[in-house]
Amino acid sequence: MLKKLFSRDEIDDAVKRLASRIENDYGDEKIVFICLLKGSFVFTSDLIRQIHNPSRVDFLRVSSYGGGTSSKGEVTITKDIEEGIEGENVVIVEDIIDSGLTLTRVRDLLRARNPKSLKICALLDKRARRKIEIEGDYVGFALEDGFVVGYGIDFAEMYRNLPDIYVVTEN
Repeated sequence: MLKKLFSRDEIDDAVKRLASRIENDYGDEKIVFICLLKGSFVFTSDLIRQIHNPSRVDFLRVSSYGGGTSSKGEVTITKDIEEGIEGENVVIVEDIIDSGLTLTRVRDLLRARNPKSLKICALLDKRARRKIEIEGDYVGFALEDGFVVGYGIDFAEMYRNLPDIYVVTEN
């Protein structure tokens, strides 16, 4: 069963707030947005359309959940970015900061490629299951716990098409 957690209007407001903060931090500088697939593709699309900086988007696909509702603890990179990021301002765009395992691996991988700057923008920050301490530089919403779907976020590849964000409940 699904219980609405954040409405599309609330999400839109958060996206605009995050975009404004990113623009303020980077001035007129170019930004490379690295979208973590698949969960953050809707968020990335909405976010970059609110940002007026010169920018480009690349995609990195990682897997840590499989078909379950909690991280397996293993992070596998299944699609790497296609363009170099050395000397670039890079913003990793993530749907959820959860255990911290995936984002730490991604951050370390990208940091080794010598970007000018590297920041994290996450729509959701779920601290209850954090195994590795990592913080987002730009965070839309904080939530305690719960498995969420909608707005690009899935459960076994379902529910990505929902415009709002829902928590999956037992009842």
